[in-house]
Amino acid sequence: MSKKIGWIGLGRMGEAMVTKLLKAGHAVQVWNRTASKAAHLAEYGATIEANKIDLASCDVVFTMVSTTDDLKEVLFGPGGLVTGAKKPQVVVDSSSISQEGSAEIRAQLEGLGVAYLCAPVSGNAKVAKAGKLLVVASGPKPLYEMAEPYLQAMSRKTMWVGEGELARIWKIAHNTMFGVIIQNLCEITVLAEKAGIPRNVFLESINDSVLGSMYTRYKTPVLCNLNWDQVTFTPKLLLKDMDLGMGAAKAHGVPMPAAAATRESIARMVGHGLDNVDFAILLDETAKDSGLQIKPLNLQIGDGLSS
Repeated sequence: MSKKIGWIGLGRMGEAMVTKLLKAGHAVQVWNRTASKAAHLAEYGATIEANKIDLASCDVVFTMVSTTDDLKEVLFGPGGLVTGAKKPQVVVDSSSISQEGSAEIRAQLEGLGVAYLCAPVSGNAKVAKAGKLLVVASGPKPLYEMAEPYLQAMSRKTMWVGEGELARIWKIAHNTMFGVIIQNLCEITVLAEKAGIPRNVFLESINDSVLGSMYTRYKTPVLCNLNWDQVTFTPKLLLKDMDLGMGAAKAHGVPMPAAAATRESIARMVGHGLDNVDFAILLDETAKDSGLQIKPLNLQIGDGLSS
């Protein structure tokens, strides 16, 4: 537990995750492309670095960025983490990237003598702040066991699913299901409301049924109050993940008709320019397609994340 820890990437997820790590008492060196987003972490004990390469002296560096290209850039691009003479022992990546891209990164890192662990998560920034993330990792088992205490500090549970890039397949499958569920949840919610069931009553009934989940519960407040500006995940990022899912399905010869239809629905939202909003705006789009005008209910509704 005396490892020197670094962190790259302070988007919604990264900021929430590294804050949990800091609050658990771990000293962390932090770098983010927009330095101002990292400044407030100093009050929790973080050391803010001006350059990515300054983290190369760390034993373990965690990364949480948006795309495969972003990860390659922070690792191997100009001034990247592993471009100098000094290199970290381990990179642990929690980004949502393709299996193929991850394998390329693993080969390149291992060629430089840097070990690599995939550690994607289930949950959004609100889930991370509540300490309820699930971390699913793949790579060498001893490497996972070394990183596990740090992963546990950021989550409610950690799992190892095997060697190589298997955690990437898990994450792709997870986020594909994530998209299909929100698509169907919006469809049935519009159906119920158009038939006369109040939206909050219907969602409460789903949450308390055998179909309810942490996901349906924490999306209920935004689906009731239509506050799309409280962004947890954008349509553009969901489309990226649906495309990863469809690509994996093609590679493995698995038909996924429900996912394919959902992918087109999400692409339609992106085509409408709905980018800097929460992906749950799909409810409004579905309602419009149904000739239903929905309005915010302005209700105080719990998201199920508070203890």
